Formats: sequence, structure tokens, C-alpha cells
Amino acid sequence: MDRTIIKFNHCEKDIYCFAVLPTFANVDFEGPRENEFKQCPICFETLSFDLLNAPVSIPSPFANGHKVPCAFTIGSVYGPSFLGEWHDSELHVGVTNSTGVVYNYTLSGLRRDDHGWEKCVSLQLVPPWRDNLKHSWDRQLEQFCSLSTWTPERFHEEREFGSCCYGFALAFINHIHSLEGKTSLSRDEFTGTHILPRVKTASKYIRVYQEISQNGFYIADQQENVNLKTDS
Repeated sequence: MDRTIIKFNHCEKDIYCFAVLPTFANVDFEGPRENEFKQCPICFETLSFDLLNAPVSIPSPFANGHKVPCAFTIGSVYGPSFLGEWHDSELHVGVTNSTGVVYNYTLSGLRRDDHGWEKCVSLQLVPPWRDNLKHSWDRQLEQFCSLSTWTPERFHEEREFGSCCYGFALAFINHIHSLEGKTSLSRDEFTGTHILPRVKTASKYIRVYQEISQNGFYIADQQENVNLKTDS
């Protein structure tokens, strides 16, 4: 998912395609073809835009987890297309330190990954300008990882209660909350407030991306709630 999606309005529709507009020639269209002509896939008129109606880019919901410090990070070993809400493949989560190393709890115990999380959904939890908090975050994360709770032998026990990697990450976040005098978050609270909205956005992005990859474009009614943020 390395191509940029753009959106423009034509024929009273929202039309999504990749950054280089393909030509939509006829009903026998067999995938995207690039040409100096840029046509609407509905009416086949040559497109022209003024500044107010120019196409806008759709930012990807996926980030390089190693470049988002002090964050809650969600990934999949199968790639970003498996981060949609309709996939039942197991997602994996972790917590990054201030340099982007991903701490995550697995069958083999605690891991510190400096690669492998390049296409993730990330939630940054410490503002980038708060250097003092970053140092505290790193120190607390190392201390938290040394607890006997996160040994390989305890993994199956944690999994039985539905915790595992998610339990490790959320327990650390709540540990930081307790140090700051804040109330702990339940799994349902954290998931509903912070995770589900991002996974839903990722799911919509994946659906649009796959439609464009297959057909060259994606058309939505302007009333349809695709709800993808734009860079404008």
C-alpha cells in the first residue's frame, strides 16, 4: 500500500483514485491505464479543476511504527491489508520507546524489535515536544519489562484471560497513568476510545485502496460516510 490516494468531486460523486489519474475509456476497462488524458470515470469528460475543487490527497492511516516514539502500535505479520476490522487474523500490539524500538509480549517473552513494524496503526501517547516525559517513559518501560509477569512461562496463562500482547501494552499505559495520578483505563474503554476509531478508518482506507487497485477508481455518493481525512 505504497501509492497515494486522491479524491475529487465530479458528477455529484466523490471519486477516489491513485495520484496519477488513469484514463477510463469504455465499459471494457481492464484495470488502470495512465494517459495524458484525465477523464471522469462516470461521464468520460476531460477533467479540469480550479483551486477550490482541486483533488486532495488522502493520508494513509498506516505509519512506520519505529518512527512514532512513545506510542501504542498495532501490526499484523500479514501486512497492513490485514489490519481491517473484518479480518479474524490475530493482530499484534506493542509499545514503542522514545527511539522507536517496539516492546511486545510474545510466546518467547518480551521482545524489543528495531524492525518489522514498518506498516502499523500507531497512537502516540507522549507529545513529541515533551522530552522530559520521553526519558521517564523509557525508564519506566524498562522497569516494567523486568517484572516476572511478562515471562515466557506466563504467556499461556495471560492468553487464557485474553491479555497477552494487548494486556502488556495496556498494563504499561495504566502504570504510567498511576504515576501521573490518573484513573486506569479498562480494556473496553481504551479499545472503544482509541483503537476502534483508528481500525475503522484503516478498514475504510483498505477497502478504497483495494477497489482502486482492482478497478482503477472508487466512486461514492457524497452522502456516503467514507470518512477518510484529507490533506488540504
